[in-house]
Amino acid sequence: MDLTNQLLQVSAKLYQLLSDIPKGDERDSYIESINKLLDERGEVIKALQTEGFQINPEIKTHSTLIQLDKGIRNRLQLVMDEVKKDLKDLQNVKKHERQYMNPYESVRVMDGMYYDKKK
Repeated sequence: MDLTNQLLQVSAKLYQLLSDIPKGDERDSYIESINKLLDERGEVIKALQTEGFQINPEIKTHSTLIQLDKGIRNRLQLVMDEVKKDLKDLQNVKKHERQYMNPYESVRVMDGMYYDKKK
């Protein structure tokens, strides 16, 4: 199989995988499979670059590759945004939990303290 068809197949698999974002415990395996497909796609792209491959938008498979690449980039950005949102939510939960356990932690009041200047 030539490398452009292989790139097309790997890109289509990745695009399909990125269509829905799982929640919870499934996310770890989901991210691992995304990384695996991205690595495989990167290897094919490197092999194509060593051959001197140039994209010609007038060829149907090349235009399909361009469209798939745009879709993959958009969907990867959505996945990244979702992961960032979850991390931010987790940090907020930890912060609120700390505040609940010790509500006066952030209060810095110096009431009742004085320094005696006499020796």
